[in-house]
Amino acid sequence: MNNNQDIINEVRRKNDIVDVIGEKIPLEKRGKNYFGVCPFHDDTNPSMSVSREKQIYTCFSCHATGNIFTFLMNYEHKEFNQVLSDLANRVGITLSGFKTKKVSTKYDEWYKIYDLANKYYQNNLLSKEGEGAREYLKNRSIDDDTVKEFEIGYSLKERDDLTKLLTMKGHSVDLLNKIGLSSEDHDIYNSRLMFPLHDLNGKVIGFSGRIINNGKQNKYLNTKETELFKKGKLLYHYHIAKEEARVKKSVIIMEGFMDIIRASTAGIKNTVATMGTALTKDHIKEIKRLSNNIILCFDGDEAGVKATLTSGELFKSEGIEVKVISLPGEYDPDTYILKNGKDAFQGLIDNAIYFSDFKIKSLSRNRNFASSEEKANYIHEVLEEASKINDTIRTEIILKNLAKRFEIGYNTLEKSFKELVNNKEIKKEVIATPKTTSSKKKDKYQKASLNIIYYMLNKQDIIDVVESEHLMFPTEALRALESEIVYFYHKYGFINEADFYTYLTPKEELLNLLNEVLEMDLKTTLTKEELFDYFKVIREYNCKKAINSLEEKIRNENDPVMQVKYAEEIRKLRIGES
Repeated sequence: MNNNQDIINEVRRKNDIVDVIGEKIPLEKRGKNYFGVCPFHDDTNPSMSVSREKQIYTCFSCHATGNIFTFLMNYEHKEFNQVLSDLANRVGITLSGFKTKKVSTKYDEWYKIYDLANKYYQNNLLSKEGEGAREYLKNRSIDDDTVKEFEIGYSLKERDDLTKLLTMKGHSVDLLNKIGLSSEDHDIYNSRLMFPLHDLNGKVIGFSGRIINNGKQNKYLNTKETELFKKGKLLYHYHIAKEEARVKKSVIIMEGFMDIIRASTAGIKNTVATMGTALTKDHIKEIKRLSNNIILCFDGDEAGVKATLTSGELFKSEGIEVKVISLPGEYDPDTYILKNGKDAFQGLIDNAIYFSDFKIKSLSRNRNFASSEEKANYIHEVLEEASKINDTIRTEIILKNLAKRFEIGYNTLEKSFKELVNNKEIKKEVIATPKTTSSKKKDKYQKASLNIIYYMLNKQDIIDVVESEHLMFPTEALRALESEIVYFYHKYGFINEADFYTYLTPKEELLNLLNEVLEMDLKTTLTKEELFDYFKVIREYNCKKAINSLEEKIRNENDPVMQVKYAEEIRKLRIGES
């Protein structure tokens, strides 16, 4: 192996895609391919196809496509070099000769600053001045091992030591102001427990500081929003939970840092929390990548119930019904685990109820069931909620429970329920709009080009034929992709979809086009006549383009002699075309 691409190809070839993906998700063989539930969207039926022959995966629903590297990069939220190293270790390949180019970004200095600040805060906690903070943690039953695990630190009282330290290291005050650590030449955080906030890959991108006394300050102070830190996207503990969620096949959403930390001390680490903000669609997008089995565990008080209802509805709007852990009113996860222990909390997890059942239960809160009108309103609301459940057994159980609780005939409830469902179906039909034709529909010239590229990737001898024809594909992207295939083939002496995919990964536009090609399912055999029919279509495009160009020249030309010359060229082209 004489260069990076050779090493990458060798690692890929020794790691069979079916074996590796099969270690992450269950795969079942159907015909020559393997199928599994796609982990990149809310999938219930196996829609991801994995080809051992091509070493490529494709989801027919969300169109996720790629090779073993891209699967693991997306599944494990890792960078390419991390995935390459993992796969190399898996098959015993040494990467000592592998050279990587570090891509510098404007955020490199940001990461360095946050890392230094994180170490600074942790050192403060161990100092004499951090004694009060250590005592606070001890009183909250947070031991030294947990402090280290969560990298908890402390900001000193009314000091500007961090700003001075960072400016001495060569970082400007303007940048420190911009990334939320300083205000002018003063430290932002004073006398607070410091919780580092990490991005999906575990890099520190901000902090949340908590007061340790009962002062008038806000309990938590988060780093101001920056280009890296956005509360509506960040989930606390995600970088740890992403591995645990896959092992336990579930993810638990909580409200606060202490809830997450307490659950971790009980061995429950598949947990994430929002940053003091309501759950957003961006949060849901990231959570869905961890597991389809999602559990809400918020505080048991009125505010917690309200947050659970809001979050559950948001998930439902995204096509997911979550489960809910219902805590007694005086508890949050932190206090419940402390008082009742790990086993009791694990019992709550094991017995989490569907969100729709939680909502039906919550609808009865603060109701005056002595009033027939109030009782009827409640029953109608429960029927409305039951009509959203796509499970006949569950809906029948709900109707029977209602009938028993309020001593109403089951047939009466069933009739009302069916009328409600039928009315909804009629409304759906009325408001349904016809599907519009996609603006991205491809013409025959683009289709012919994609077909040619498909066979170039699958039949090496076609590459030479295409190259000898000097075809001009109709778009710049198609021309570039064809050129890259020819280049790869001549450089490495072979072509296959999986290795070519890795080679093309840095070129996003071409990779998207390649994804379209990989999703195509053309027949395996191709006659010479069929290939030349594709060529004919491309030549037709080239001919029309040349004629259009000459006609434009005639319109802009004042010299009659040149006009005649251009007209004659058009005539010859048309003869050739016919």
